[in-house]
Formats: sequence, C-alpha cells, structure tokens
Amino acid sequence: MPLQNRVTPLGDIVATPQRGTFLGNRGIIHDPATRTLLNRRWSTKAWIICVCEFRGRWREVMAQRSWTELFFLDEATALAAGHRPCFYCRRDDANAFRAAWAEGNGISTPRATEMDAVLDTERRDGRNKRLHDLPMPLERLPDGAMVQAGGDSYLIAAGRALRWSFDGYSASGLPEGEVRLLTPPSTVRALAAGYRATLHSSATIA
Repeated sequence: MPLQNRVTPLGDIVATPQRGTFLGNRGIIHDPATRTLLNRRWSTKAWIICVCEFRGRWREVMAQRSWTELFFLDEATALAAGHRPCFYCRRDDANAFRAAWAEGNGISTPRATEMDAVLDTERRDGRNKRLHDLPMPLERLPDGAMVQAGGDSYLIAAGRALRWSFDGYSASGLPEGEVRLLTPPSTVRALAAGYRATLHSSATIA
C-alpha cells in the first residue's frame, strides 16, 4: 500500500505507486506510528526541494518523528507546488535559484526566510492552492513554469505545453479556455531570469 507522500503541481499530497525524482519537505506533518498524514499539510513556511540521495544517507520514509518525506515527479512540479531548492543538500542550485530570484524580482540577494515569506503568500489561499493570472502569453512563459487548465496541469517547455501526470509528461497542444498560472509568480520571474529547473526525462518528447 503506497504511503500518502506524492505531491501534485497543485500542492496536494496523495498516495500513488509511482515514484518521484526529487524529495522535499514542509516540516513534520505525519504520525510515525501509523505513517499517515496529520490534518495539517505544512508546519513551516520553508517548503524545500531536496535530492533523493545525499552522502549515502538513508531514511525509512515517514517512520521518524522528523520532517515528512514528500516526493515530486521533478523540480518543475515542486516549484509549481510552491517549494524552493534546499540550501543544505542542493547548495549550488539553491544559490543559483536565489540569484535568479533576486534578479527576476528586482531585489538584493534575499535570505531564505525572505523568499519563504513571499512564496507562502503566493502558493496558497488558505488551505487551497493559489492560482494566478498569466503574466504573459502562455507560449512565452519560461521553461519550467506550470499552468492549470480545467482539471489538468501543464509544463511549459520551449513554448510547448506538456500534460503532467504521475508517470511523466505527454505531448499536448496549448490548452484552451481559462488557463491559470500554477508556479508562484516570483518563481516564474526567477525562471525567466535564468534558473534552470530539472525536468523529468519525459519532458524531452517531441
């Protein structure tokens, strides 16, 4: 029985047998005795994106009274949900993200807590995912940005829209109708300023 620890671009945490390529956390949000989630879906504003392997360390998932292990298809999914790179296990990527975030948002180099405070207001509306108006035409969004149209989430890569699923991305035309921005606007500006999100291998499809 899969644990409830896979995160969608909308930030929902669900149980599914597919595995992710990135790890992350939002603090302690599970009961280690039952390995099930508590009612809360975060206990800190620091929602981070980690690597699944780091210096040979191993953790039994959701078995400790420690941060809850969450998993994402790829970094674009985690960014869309409102997470940012970890300064401990992904220091180079975190510094690159911070530099691009500062440039894109027109501020001096921010502390992690300052980025977390902005992201916290952009990623959620109460307990729900906050959706935003598109800041530019859909096909001009930077690579790695994600949008929502109806019940589907889409990755934008090289001006194309790829439909997201737990198995990966599939080719799709640009979505029609009402399209909203999933990735927090400050993160979209970081992507536009040059941060390169690591995408799932299926994002290379023609």
